[in-house]
Amino acid sequence: MRLQDAQPKQGSKRRRRRIGRGISAGQGASGGFGMRGQKSRSGSGTRPGFEGGQLPLYRRIPKLKHFTVINRKNYTVINVERLSELPKDTEVTLESLMDAGIVTANDGPLKILGNGEIDVALQVKAAAFTKSAKDKIEAAGGSCETPS
Repeated sequence: MRLQDAQPKQGSKRRRRRIGRGISAGQGASGGFGMRGQKSRSGSGTRPGFEGGQLPLYRRIPKLKHFTVINRKNYTVINVERLSELPKDTEVTLESLMDAGIVTANDGPLKILGNGEIDVALQVKAAAFTKSAKDKIEAAGGSCETPS
């Protein structure tokens, strides 16, 4: 067998469709493109992302990295190191922290963060704790409660 003897397999080659060359060609008149409109005309269609003049999706969404959270929860945050100033066996709530002057503004429910060290056993009642804060408070002999 020589290179010039190589032929495509029987039935693998099909003739090109001849669009718009009369009814005998099978794709006459409108050539399978329907009656009228932009998609029946010659030339390329619309560019990718075009929405018929409506402001396209890639221009409607925000430009930079992150979407803002719509109903974001705001917390009054405080670190564990600030709680170490309190005396032993104190019950810590948002109200008691405001009375002690550790927290000055009520920005929402209390959340305890884990920065710093604590060596005082406290009964902390807060809406949320970070994992490290909860571990540090319980290691110091205190307790963490989340009111439901």
